[in-house]
Amino acid sequence: EAVLSPRDDHFAPPSLVCIENTHNRGGGSVWPLAQIESVTSAARQHGLALHLDGARLWNASAASGVSESEYAGHFDTVSVCFSKGLGAPVGSALAGTADLIAKARFYRKQQGGAMRQVGILAAAAMHALEHNRARLADDHANCGTLANGLAKLPGLEVDAAGTETNLLFIGTGGRDAAALAKRLDESGIRLLATGPHTLRAVTNLTVTAGEIAQVLKAFEQLP
Repeated sequence: EAVLSPRDDHFAPPSLVCIENTHNRGGGSVWPLAQIESVTSAARQHGLALHLDGARLWNASAASGVSESEYAGHFDTVSVCFSKGLGAPVGSALAGTADLIAKARFYRKQQGGAMRQVGILAAAAMHALEHNRARLADDHANCGTLANGLAKLPGLEVDAAGTETNLLFIGTGGRDAAALAKRLDESGIRLLATGPHTLRAVTNLTVTAGEIAQVLKAFEQLP
């Protein structure tokens, strides 16, 4: 409401509200359903369109117990990804009304985004949907184990209590994050430096509980 009123001629009027669930930069945090209802209700009152960036919607549902359809019901369009938590080699999908999807197909074609003979990719996405959703809780548990272990190490900043899903941001305590990532990569551990002093770790179906223990040991041995 504060952003929308009063309107300022110096800025373009908003037309869309987009919510990301789970929230990447929020450390894989899950939007509470009540908060989504509050935001989307306010947006509707102002005639704004609503989009759910659900690249990790499967994780949000697994962590909260709220179904994907219940989350999606508050939005005009929803995008989901099959290659992140679900582990398919590639693939995303956009859901919405028939009219909206018809427009989306046109714009995709206009931008050269159409693909032919993608049945093999669709098959991989279907396999991921049918076989990998139930095991997302394992990724969340592994991430929680990693967070709790790193929180005990001196010189690191980790919000273990706030780790809800499979994303973890690690403060390096002033040490160069890129240098630490490079050193860990030499041990076969790949993390992303998202800032000068921040690393991001993501657990997925290729990371086992035993490997989490190896990661913790590698961090313990860092200078």
